[in-house]
Amino acid sequence: MDRRMFMVVSTAALGAATLPLPALAATGAPLLAPWTGPYGGVPAFDKVQVAEFAPALEAAMAEELREVAAIADNRAAPTFDNTIAALERSGQALDRVTTYYGIWGGTLSTPEMRAVETAMAPKLAAHGDAILQNARLFQRIEAVYEGREAAGLTPEQSRLTWRYWNRFVRAGAKLDPAAKARVAQINGELAQAFTTFSQNLLADETNYVLYLKTEAELRGLPADVRAAAAAAAEERGRPGEFAILNTRSSMDPFLTYSERRDLREKVWRTYYSRGDNGDAHDNNGVIQTILKLRAERAKLLGYETHAHWRLEDAMAKTPEAAMELMLRVWPAATARVAEEVAEMQAIADAEKGGVKIEPWDYRFYAEKVRAARYDLDMNEVKAYLQLDKLVDGMFWVASDVFGMDFQPVTGLPVYHPDVRVWEVRRGGEHLGLFYFDPYARAGKRSGAWMNAYRSQQRMDQTITPIVSNNSNFVKGAPGQPVLISWDDATTLFHEFGHAIHGLLSNVTYPSLSGTRVPRDYVEFPSQVLEAWLPTRQVLNRFALHHVTGEPMPQELSDKIERASTFRQGFEVTEFMASALIDMKLHLAGDADIDPDAFEREELAKLGMPAELPMRHRTPQFAHIFSSDGYSAGYYSYLWAEVLSQDATEAFMEAPGGMYDQAVAQRLIAHVLSVGDTVDQTQAYRAFRGRDADVGAYLRNKGFPVT
Repeated sequence: MDRRMFMVVSTAALGAATLPLPALAATGAPLLAPWTGPYGGVPAFDKVQVAEFAPALEAAMAEELREVAAIADNRAAPTFDNTIAALERSGQALDRVTTYYGIWGGTLSTPEMRAVETAMAPKLAAHGDAILQNARLFQRIEAVYEGREAAGLTPEQSRLTWRYWNRFVRAGAKLDPAAKARVAQINGELAQAFTTFSQNLLADETNYVLYLKTEAELRGLPADVRAAAAAAAEERGRPGEFAILNTRSSMDPFLTYSERRDLREKVWRTYYSRGDNGDAHDNNGVIQTILKLRAERAKLLGYETHAHWRLEDAMAKTPEAAMELMLRVWPAATARVAEEVAEMQAIADAEKGGVKIEPWDYRFYAEKVRAARYDLDMNEVKAYLQLDKLVDGMFWVASDVFGMDFQPVTGLPVYHPDVRVWEVRRGGEHLGLFYFDPYARAGKRSGAWMNAYRSQQRMDQTITPIVSNNSNFVKGAPGQPVLISWDDATTLFHEFGHAIHGLLSNVTYPSLSGTRVPRDYVEFPSQVLEAWLPTRQVLNRFALHHVTGEPMPQELSDKIERASTFRQGFEVTEFMASALIDMKLHLAGDADIDPDAFEREELAKLGMPAELPMRHRTPQFAHIFSSDGYSAGYYSYLWAEVLSQDATEAFMEAPGGMYDQAVAQRLIAHVLSVGDTVDQTQAYRAFRGRDADVGAYLRNKGFPVT
């Protein structure tokens, strides 16, 4: 359970459940009920009512506390089975409820749902602390941990025992009662602050929409972008108009193609000011609170900073190691930006429009450079990128490379009509279920992500995984294909890599299953999957023109390959700026920080090019302020990409290239199937025969290899 990290949370805030679990379940509460139906049971999405979340969460938390108390109070000597395995079996009702809860909060948010989140956030945090700070429970865990060698545990059992012991220690299990109480209080306050941050950001993404009405305002926009904008406007009750939403999937094509510089600036400023408008939804004060609380908690737990606490359990181990890698790449990235801007400025100067390249111009003029240098029109490429065909393409890759078969399933409950479901089989046996939620809508957070509704395990019985991919493509007019950009197609394959990682898991214990690995490793399998998109095998079969049905010509795919290092200055620098600011914020300890001023000053010290922004400005940086998830950890994408590019070169060096079965089987055996059962550094060495070399990453970006 992602929740098995025990939402770092005081019993004082828990509150009493209105009914104990058995009584509440007996009333027919669907959120608590075990999943029934085919495939080992499926979520009862059709029976969810927002009003039931609070009582179901209360009842499920109370039930888990009773289960944990029974383990902690067991008079029998601590053993792996009566302590560690028993903890693995606990909290199943809460797992089910929080699965629904997370889906509704992330994809079907309403004022009613947001009110529930606000009320429940501190209670869920308190629940986690009630477990992590249970002294009797920790004593039993520590006894098993210290006796693990004498007990003859399997390597996986030993790893799981260490994971529990380490998690409890890092959460403050060895602190004195006063310090424990303060950590618990901090966790509750953080949970509330995370919820506020997320809701503020969602409000700005929902409320700020640019409506266009005239042909002059639409000048330069391709037909598919216009169609998507028209559909978005109609969905919002404004037929005949065109809506540019405050999301990346809507903003990006507008900035790329719109010939209206004034509107590009307006869209750019609206998007990059999310959470930073000085109004009721401004996030700067929330960020200050979060940073102070994180710094205090780290000190209480015995760490220099929040960054040191977070990275101790990552592949990087220390913030210094992460910073060293980032600062090695940063100069090459910013130097490339200078080259890119010079090329763009030359085109702007030739047009004699008096334009000096600004951030809202970067995508627009970069596209002109791409057309001039590579004779490559990405709108022409987009005509071959139909969403449904590319979904078929990623399924084909999963089949050809990993032996997985995806067959559509109908009749299962879904939480929205847009959601589709596939059964996944391998070697003729059921492997799991895959849910896909592709389109943007009101109440759905922006971006793309993967969820595990149920993790694979075989502790007591074989339990197969259920995973989902979630995107925010703009739905076109009825009957029209949804055309997506090359970047969006890459993201589609990326998220599918996470799904494959979850589906191919083959471990015993749920806490070690699938994608439950360190943050700077979890992005590695997903980034590797991106490498199959540009292969001719995929493009020939699935990059089909939406009008003619013809496959993408060889000449066009060759142009894409030649341009593969194009605009890497922009891509790497905008990402790296966010990663560096994230790390610097969390290395600052308990300093008084004005987020806007800190961001501005630190970027100036780094020499941030004025022509582009951070990928995620601080007031909208959900990765690090909507939870602890990627805090002091956004560098993970770079760390993992070093692994993924090195792994891709392993395929390219093999006789079968990206489709080499020997390399694919090594990737399955040592990476995709093992979850967190082995140390990730050792796992990568077993796959590659050595540690990863940063040179592969630099070569992929077209940067000098130093």
